[in-house]
Amino acid sequence: MLIASAYAADAAQATPDWTSFLPLIVIFVLFWFMLIRPQMKQAKEQRKLIEALQKGDEVTTSSGIVGRITKVGEGYVSLEIAPETVITVQKHTVQTLLPKGTIKAL
Repeated sequence: MLIASAYAADAAQATPDWTSFLPLIVIFVLFWFMLIRPQMKQAKEQRKLIEALQKGDEVTTSSGIVGRITKVGEGYVSLEIAPETVITVQKHTVQTLLPKGTIKAL
């Protein structure tokens, strides 16, 4: 008796229409404009910065090392962090291009 009534309730379901998906669409649009799009713009600017690196630029790495570029390679950059002290770091770790003379002011 109970099983038959449960099957009878299942047949009366309404079919979903496009308005039931409207909240999901709105959430996706908000997600796109608030999270994905700004991140893509920031990544594009970072790629431009890395491609434009040249000898003599003063930079900060993502680990906080400040130095002057002495050599630019395919995937690596040599930084002079103190007189006669040169380290090699990966290009993608360069975070910020500093104005000229910043290292002297430190």
